[in-house]
Amino acid sequence: MSTFIHANALCESENVGDRTRVWAFAHILPGAIVGEDCNICDGVFIENDVTVGDRVTVKCGVQLWDGVTLEDDVFVGPNATFTNDMYPRSRHPPEKFARTVVQRGASIGANATILPGVRVGAGSLVGAGSVVTRDVPEHAIVVGNPARITGYTNTTHSAPLAHPAAIASTVQRHGSVTGAALHELTHAIDIRGSLVAAETTSGDIPFEPKRFFVVYDVPSIETRGAHAHRKCEQFLVCLKGSLRAIVDDGSSREEYVLDRPDRGLYMPAMLWGTQYRYSADAVLLVLASEAYDSDDYIRNYDDFLKFRQA
Repeated sequence: MSTFIHANALCESENVGDRTRVWAFAHILPGAIVGEDCNICDGVFIENDVTVGDRVTVKCGVQLWDGVTLEDDVFVGPNATFTNDMYPRSRHPPEKFARTVVQRGASIGANATILPGVRVGAGSLVGAGSVVTRDVPEHAIVVGNPARITGYTNTTHSAPLAHPAAIASTVQRHGSVTGAALHELTHAIDIRGSLVAAETTSGDIPFEPKRFFVVYDVPSIETRGAHAHRKCEQFLVCLKGSLRAIVDDGSSREEYVLDRPDRGLYMPAMLWGTQYRYSADAVLLVLASEAYDSDDYIRNYDDFLKFRQA
């Protein structure tokens, strides 16, 4: 139950948890809070208004400035840089420093830079050397300058469907996420062109649509969706171009490639959905089982997990 403080470390805080190790030349100011089972490596500086959760690893050469919070099980790689003032001037600090939060289980790679006021979502991964200029969604993998989403952690990928034949009927394929299914829709191809058809009565679309909307002209850096619905079911068809769709039931996560108008993804209610990596020409059609209701949306991932558990 003891805390280890290296003889060459300077720990001024009395709020350092049991089994935490503070190594040589680390400096922790009096107001900082550091949880249990943490590993604070050589040359780390932790300012006063900083909270570090349990089981956090902070590697060498990291500075945690006022306003930074690291939740439980966070990993911060060597020389990662946090900032708390968007417009710094010598001897002119802001009235209040921006709050930066790295949520539980997230990892930040070596030499990454995190701009002020950013939220790095739970379970996400920031690649080495990335510059994070905006919030990172839960479980997203971001790389580059500015950091962009390239994938999602702990996500299985659905097997690709065969290229459409001249004439085919609807086929359903279920993945690892409860209720979600990829539908290969009825289509016909001949010298006159191609046609795709779907009916609600035959089960091509598992509900009677009450609403539709179209998403297009999405910059490649943008993520759409990132929410769940309490009641509304959805059916997604990419009419042109391509995109990636993530479905998440709180325990499993699966990624689908939507790149043909004869392929539709069915999403029942109470699944967390995210779409990203839109091609420049992508056009996404979404059919919905319910009229628009803002109260039907669950926009916070932690709230979604609570609903799923309940």
